Amino acid sequence: MVNKMQRLAGLIIILLSVMLSSCVSETTGGFSQADPQETLDVYLQLALGYVEQQDFAQARRHLNNATAIDPNNSDVYGIWGLVYTLEGDLGLADESFLRALRLDPENSQVRNNYAAFLFSNNRYQEAYDQLEQVVENTEYTGRSQAFENMGLAALQLNQLDDANFAFNRALQLNSNRIRSTLELADIGLQQENIQQSGRYYQSFLTLRQFFNVQQSARSLWIGIKLEQARGMNNQMLEYGAILAELYPDSPEHELYQQLLND
Repeated sequence: MVNKMQRLAGLIIILLSVMLSSCVSETTGGFSQADPQETLDVYLQLALGYVEQQDFAQARRHLNNATAIDPNNSDVYGIWGLVYTLEGDLGLADESFLRALRLDPENSQVRNNYAAFLFSNNRYQEAYDQLEQVVENTEYTGRSQAFENMGLAALQLNQLDDANFAFNRALQLNSNRIRSTLELADIGLQQENIQQSGRYYQSFLTLRQFFNVQQSARSLWIGIKLEQARGMNNQMLEYGAILAELYPDSPEHELYQQLLND
């Protein structure tokens, strides 16, 4: 559960730089004659920062301050959803996300975070449905990530065509989405489109080098299967040697051993 919640937190865009000087009184230490919306935004940013640090007591304090300003603010309940998620109160998290979306159905950031919550709890169809709404918002800055997440949900639902579409849209919006390139390489293998698979796997390798990302057991296994399909045994064995060195206890290495023995 902890790892799932950490993955969820990793999908949140946290605003860590909060400028307080314009709205904090030096003499009283409180907010002085500040615009209520600006004050609310500061409380929300502070709450998000404390969520990132998993300091939930401080996050709660700032959320309560924000609620005092606007008790019907969608973002407030969206952040409560994150707090409850990371604390393991999943029922309360679900209620908070849904309340946030009732208050503002157009809040794409909250809807994306709710989709991540649903995905982390194996509610893949619900996550997919939420993400379908998120990607319709062409103004949402996290749209490429939302398409990639939609592709991952589609994979869990065994909807390869939908996944293929979603990952390609993610790359159209942001060509540096390394996960999408890897997933499209795997989809190409599953659909016996070796040319497509090879093209996307090469893109994955290029991005991996650019961002200095180490090969995972899964990415090596996809490379092994691709080179086997191409009849490139030397390259297949090279990937296999790296897999054996880095991930000897992985399920992928076991599959590789079975492949060699067949």
